[in-house]
Amino acid sequence: MKDLDALAAVRQPIGRAHGLPNAHYTDPATVAAETAAILHGQWAGLAVASQVPEPGDAIPLDFAGAPLLLLRDREGAVRVFQNVCRHRGMILVAEPKRIEGAIRCPYHSWCYSTTGKLVATPHIGGPGRNSDARLDRDTLGLVEVPSHVWRDVVFVNLDGNAPPFETANAAAIARWAEFDQPLHHDGRSFTLDVACNWKLAVENYCESYHLPWIHPGLNAYSRLEDHYHIEDDGPEASHSGQGTLVYRQLRDGATHFPDFAGLSPKWDEAAEYLSVFPNVLMGTHRDHAYAIILQPVAHDRTAEHVHIYYGTPEFDADLADRNTALWRGVFEEDVFVVEGMQRGRGAPGFDGGRFSPAMDGPTHRFHAWVARHLGA
Repeated sequence: MKDLDALAAVRQPIGRAHGLPNAHYTDPATVAAETAAILHGQWAGLAVASQVPEPGDAIPLDFAGAPLLLLRDREGAVRVFQNVCRHRGMILVAEPKRIEGAIRCPYHSWCYSTTGKLVATPHIGGPGRNSDARLDRDTLGLVEVPSHVWRDVVFVNLDGNAPPFETANAAAIARWAEFDQPLHHDGRSFTLDVACNWKLAVENYCESYHLPWIHPGLNAYSRLEDHYHIEDDGPEASHSGQGTLVYRQLRDGATHFPDFAGLSPKWDEAAEYLSVFPNVLMGTHRDHAYAIILQPVAHDRTAEHVHIYYGTPEFDADLADRNTALWRGVFEEDVFVVEGMQRGRGAPGFDGGRFSPAMDGPTHRFHAWVARHLGA
């Protein structure tokens, strides 16, 4: 099938739809075009704000081929800039650091404030002359990337053409409105390096269909039949996922994590897991939450950055260690599946696969979202 025909097949009703074709997982040129439309053109997850907790904290990040700088400015606002000097394109910050004065380019010492303003250009007009009337310094600040922080995740729109974050993700924000309260990062982040295209991690996370075979420990108390689908019916359908009706709170005798404040009774035993398109996986429970940022490393490699949160800054450290180990074990159980699907995409003529109309709705929603934006 030609690519446009293949994308049209993805957007068919679920009983007739095909998945995205092999090239979207195996062909670097196809993946590069997809990156421009999906990861650069939409609100993608870059990092979490807790990684820059204090004013002046700065972290260089590479996201989908773009060198970026995440920092917290002197006023406490989280900002994202292109991590390149406006003079000759030199990388400004090579490793995480605290910006004590200005951001100084290591090449010719052009300097920028933490709001991106160009504040110093030594010898630009010749030896001892730090200005030149022929150059307008006011137009040469760092290039700021549109960013938005939701549930501590820093989302960026690299090409600047996406609708406002609150518009693009209105349904997800409304769905978890009860959890619109402070999240306290536990400092126990971890990363899984996985040999697959990032989309396969999303596809697997969306659905509970695989639970009995891949997560037997979870399925022992939160069974497949205890789960429900989450499918955004809005015009953008910018998220999908699953929920459970039998969340079991982690305890050590009478010790447990404090609940988030003011939750409705629904959350006494429910928990939900959203894929916020394109590349952020989130979970929320009465007493803790997490966010996974999928960083595309190559067309067939992904770094999964996992961050865990609680509703109060005080929580039992030993219990938090157990909780981190529990989630790491669950996410590691998925690795052989997504890596196996990546290898399977090398099968000549594989048509993208089909979907179970009863069980794969959330995954089909993601495929259709990608196909819609690629078609546009």
